[in-house]
Amino acid sequence: MSKPALMQFVDTLTKCNELPAFKAGDTITVSYKIKEGNKERIQQFQGVVLQRCGSGTTATFTVRKMSGNIGVERIFPVNSPFIEKVEVNKRGVVRRARIFYLRKLTGKKARIKERRF
Repeated sequence: MSKPALMQFVDTLTKCNELPAFKAGDTITVSYKIKEGNKERIQQFQGVVLQRCGSGTTATFTVRKMSGNIGVERIFPVNSPFIEKVEVNKRGVVRRARIFYLRKLTGKKARIKERRF
């Protein structure tokens, strides 16, 4: 089996989530299932998308939010069964695919211009 054929086989086995189109700079809310013991609850994580990485079943996206004065980043697999839904709150205007420069900025400098439709 060649590598592309193997990747196609893996893609057929995994269930793909239907997520809305978003890219770096967009503000999104990810509803994520969390299991605590035998209970299950949904936690919402709202922040700015720093990057989309990978392709196919191994694709991920990184979301950053400010919790108090501390920046919190979380990496979500696109095809995770724990993702309940993803909502796009704002579309941002950035000129990069990976906006890691946002980590150094605080306050008003860390704002992203909103895209008009």
